[in-house]
Amino acid sequence: MMARLDRFDTDEVAAGLIAYLDDSPTPFHAVASAAALLEGAGFTEVDETQAFPEGPGRHYLVRGGSLVAWSTEHLPAGAGPATGFRVVGAHTDSPTLRIKPRPDVSSAGFAQLAVEPYGGLITNSWLDRDLGLAGRVTLRDPQGTDGVRTELLDVDEALLRVSRLAIHLDRDVREGEALNAQRHLVPHWSVSPDAPAFTTWLAGRLGVAEADVLGWDLMAYDLTGAARIGLDGGLIASARLDNLATSYAAVRALLDAVGSPVGDGAAIPLIALFDHEEVGSMTERGAFSQLLPAVLERIVLARGGDRQDHLRALASTVIASGDMAHATHPNYADRHEPGHHIAVNGGPVLKVNTNGRYATDGLGTAAFRLACQQAGVPMQEFVVRSDLPCGSTVGPMTAALTGSTTVDFGAPTLSMHSIREVCGTADQAMYAACLAAFLDPA
Repeated sequence: MMARLDRFDTDEVAAGLIAYLDDSPTPFHAVASAAALLEGAGFTEVDETQAFPEGPGRHYLVRGGSLVAWSTEHLPAGAGPATGFRVVGAHTDSPTLRIKPRPDVSSAGFAQLAVEPYGGLITNSWLDRDLGLAGRVTLRDPQGTDGVRTELLDVDEALLRVSRLAIHLDRDVREGEALNAQRHLVPHWSVSPDAPAFTTWLAGRLGVAEADVLGWDLMAYDLTGAARIGLDGGLIASARLDNLATSYAAVRALLDAVGSPVGDGAAIPLIALFDHEEVGSMTERGAFSQLLPAVLERIVLARGGDRQDHLRALASTVIASGDMAHATHPNYADRHEPGHHIAVNGGPVLKVNTNGRYATDGLGTAAFRLACQQAGVPMQEFVVRSDLPCGSTVGPMTAALTGSTTVDFGAPTLSMHSIREVCGTADQAMYAACLAAFLDPA
């Protein structure tokens, strides 16, 4: 049997990821980019306020910066409504600077925008960068739902900058900068005495009346595009690799799974791309919400099942929670568990933590290991040093909400949570291939 990896060309997957990263400066854009890829493969959008479609089909739904997509097309004849799911989870958000509701401030002749740090960003990586502005704006619209509509905004221009203090004014800067988020991360965007108020500028940019701007979810982002780097192009450098690299791999895996003759269709393949992982996931569209459990139940009901069938389906469901993994840093190898070094371009990474920060157990390990074997890719194993705290993912949350076997995994990354991160080029095809094998096991 042909290994799943043979279906993924390394250069093509890398080029696709780079395009996806550049098109997705915010979670809302990441969802729109993913939806475009899905629609190109025959997926249709489902409105949550309407009944789910009955019968086989390819579908997705969007809730803000989150997306869930699935297919019931390739189930064998006679598959009942209690059929379980194969789920790949990821997240669409990344640490950033978000615009406050009343952002207009000024100092020393500079017009500035007040921002609030979102997530665990490495603050000094945001200094001296050309920053654009993007996100979602909510506008008054009598024809819209509840009298409003939303519009995506992407100002792909050098609009904002957070300038570093010169070394002459801070002789200790080489020892490390102590940045105060309230005082030192405020970007400037004009030195003109006639600079407009932010809402005035925003309304003009969108071509609407200022009074019709009702709210926004806007954030700064690095304008430097994603690129292959290194002597042989073996690395990809970009903003938002954590965790758009997993989101893209999940979409590619689902597209491969639904178009593949591989596997017996014993489970329904589904991907869930959640917003707000970086801030705890406890929102209406985060992994700690009812978004995934509700969608799983509604799929069962649309296929003619009942609550009993839904619970039976969850009992046979396996979830793979994807978030980027720490590659062993060449300059700080001592910060890593010595028996579990992670190599860039060394294959997908199983993430294990006995204290439950990752959801992986023996059953989940087996499911992911088999997927890697069927894909024809190596699998690495990550464990944090016993004297360091361990981060977490959406895996434990989805495991607790569904009661389903769950495994945490990732792809090797350096500079995680910096404004610009690095991952391996060859890893991306292996990543997508193993996830395709997980969604559609042989």
